[in-house]
Amino acid sequence: MTTPPLALHPDRLFPADPGVRRLASSLYDRVRELPIISPHGHVPAQWLADDVSFADPTSLLITPDHYVTRLLHGHGVDLADLGVGQDSFDEAASRRAFRILCEHWGAYRGTPVRFWLDAQLGDIFGIEVRPSAATADAVYDQIAERLGHPDYRARALFDRFGIEVLATTDDPCDDLAAHRRLADDPSWDARVVPTFRPDRYLEPLSPTWNTDVDRLAETSGIETGEYAGWLAAMAARRAHFIAHGAVSADHSHLDPRTDPLTDAEARHLYALARQGDIGPDEAVALRRHLLFQMGLMSAEDGLVMTLHPAVRRDHHLPSSQAYGHDIGTDIPVAVEFTDALRPLLNAVGTHPGFQLVLFTLDETTFSREIAPLAGFYPSVYAGAPWWFLDAPDAILRYRAAVTETAGLAKTSGFIDDTRAFCSIPARHDMSRRLDATYLARLVAEHRLDEDEAREAIHDLVDTNPRRAFKL
Repeated sequence: MTTPPLALHPDRLFPADPGVRRLASSLYDRVRELPIISPHGHVPAQWLADDVSFADPTSLLITPDHYVTRLLHGHGVDLADLGVGQDSFDEAASRRAFRILCEHWGAYRGTPVRFWLDAQLGDIFGIEVRPSAATADAVYDQIAERLGHPDYRARALFDRFGIEVLATTDDPCDDLAAHRRLADDPSWDARVVPTFRPDRYLEPLSPTWNTDVDRLAETSGIETGEYAGWLAAMAARRAHFIAHGAVSADHSHLDPRTDPLTDAEARHLYALARQGDIGPDEAVALRRHLLFQMGLMSAEDGLVMTLHPAVRRDHHLPSSQAYGHDIGTDIPVAVEFTDALRPLLNAVGTHPGFQLVLFTLDETTFSREIAPLAGFYPSVYAGAPWWFLDAPDAILRYRAAVTETAGLAKTSGFIDDTRAFCSIPARHDMSRRLDATYLARLVAEHRLDEDEAREAIHDLVDTNPRRAFKL
């Protein structure tokens, strides 16, 4: 029986109509080789600072990618068998996990994950056969052999992927030593910037909140026993991040409300939280106020504020207890932006130093709320389809939903938001192909001239992310 090939069609994701397809292909060709700007992701700076050699195919391609692991889990695979939550994974276990992926290859049919995996295997590792139970070991061996070459170390891959800017996601108390090493390395000329991610310090009901706030005091050198100290410590850590190249502060809570408290109310609730006596409703009120304060700080220090709310973190508690966080168990919930952000936007929505990028997992809010906000407020940008929405049809729906109200220029550029290093070029390539498809359709319908489409495709890939993230 002939083994099916791994086929990467040059016109994948382009329209079926031959004329529109040719136009989309022409537009895509204008941007296919442009550098990647990745202003939000989770690849550790340590990998690049140390120029790590990746140990095995599983720990590089499967274990860190919760898009991959969650769907396998949905088909009955134990996360432990994929290396999730484990510090080390021997060769036998790694090979077994890779076989599991290949045996379940059909589970990814029709998903963006399949597009990304095909591109990683074919474009990066030269795989020419479709993964299956029969081909699993041969595919594994070919990838493992490649990973032993210097051309597959972290820095060489970074260069090969054409990444110009890569943002990491970092705790406010991180010393950013890896970023400093990269900045001081004369052999390194790319831009890897930290991102300020303070969520845990804004959630008083978190069981670790008081410990976290104590660590904030120790790291900043500013006492956080009282509310004013918390504000000063946060401002100091933001300044530390800016000094190390940060351009944005990233926030994700159950809702994006920014209802301010009076100073007296904030001091009172903060004191209750530090004593461990704060109730659920009071904790939510304090968190919403602290998020408002983060917005005010962004207006003052210039860090772009990004919001991606409305996710029920660790939906399956037994999995998070066994394997940790960020393993694919987070599930979206509905969200509201218009009234939630009104206090913050009334305060700083037209402030010259403030920029806000809004992401959502509730795609009805693109046309109803996010696009109208971006279409009025000079500070607001419609963030790219993100997480469960970073899929072909959803990306095209986003373009249609947002463009008619906010235009093309008030969108953020693509956000890969990935922990899977080798998926970065595949994700950006998918976005470029779909933007080309969208623009080609506008030209074919005589809603846009072809010369404007050529300018627009460049802006969507390059100009927009630089503008939205002050790069």
